[in-house]
Amino acid sequence: MSENNVIISIKSVQTFEDQEPETVELTTAGHLEPDGDQSYNLSYQESEVTGMEGTLTTFQIEKGRITLLRLGQFNSQMVFEEGRRHLSMYESPYGTLSVGVNTRKMRSDMTSRGGTISLAYDIELNHSVAGMTTFEIQVREAGSLPAAGPN
Repeated sequence: MSENNVIISIKSVQTFEDQEPETVELTTAGHLEPDGDQSYNLSYQESEVTGMEGTLTTFQIEKGRITLLRLGQFNSQMVFEEGRRHLSMYESPYGTLSVGVNTRKMRSDMTSRGGTISLAYDIELNHSVAGMTTFEIQVREAGSLPAAGPN
């Protein structure tokens, strides 16, 4: 299985009722690997920038569906399908929550060399909308560096 080394740029905006929108921008190295026909796994380690240090985040990108998996200090699985609502479990050091994820918009044009993902979704707690999140993710191949000698 071949792995591509990629640079991932993420801009996330979370908007909760009666609060200023919170924007997090992150650029990090990660891995992009094909997973079957027109499907890809994009993964990276979270850092202190996102407040989830020690967590591996993976986007499983398929036609018509994106699944976000987090493993580590924070465990969660969120499924995004445009126009559909999915129930997701979110584990944190403070306990487990059941949240509804209602995807308003989902776009992906990923190839084995990179691409973009665009997500907009509502988070529901106890059957009422608690906030909206947008993700804009750009993935590009890491710069071509001269081949290094044996380590």
